[in-house]
Amino acid sequence: MIDIILFWLGCLLVVLGGILDVVAAIGINKFNNFFLRLHAATVGTIGGSVYPLVGIALISLSLDTPPTFKFYVAGVSLVSAAVIALISPAGTHILARAAYKSGEVRPEPIVVDKLAEVDKK
Repeated sequence: MIDIILFWLGCLLVVLGGILDVVAAIGINKFNNFFLRLHAATVGTIGGSVYPLVGIALISLSLDTPPTFKFYVAGVSLVSAAVIALISPAGTHILARAAYKSGEVRPEPIVVDKLAEVDKK
């Protein structure tokens, strides 16, 4: 019974990842600001790769295969998901900060610019 639940939960996560990838692709094309597009790309990275990798791990654990195979696939999937989940936001932050500091892109419309206040000090 638990195998069936793990399998369908994994399938749900894989489908959710595909949907989030489509939403991210639409956001990248629809948004008119660099920072909003960068946010949409990060949604695609986290939602479109981490969730399906966790889903693959759950699916592999539910299959009737030798334990070495299923634990290997689940372990590699979970480690990959953890690395992506840790590195992607940091990389996006570094990219956004560098773009802002270079002055090539400006956030539009800007209501409050906390980074400009920090740079003045």
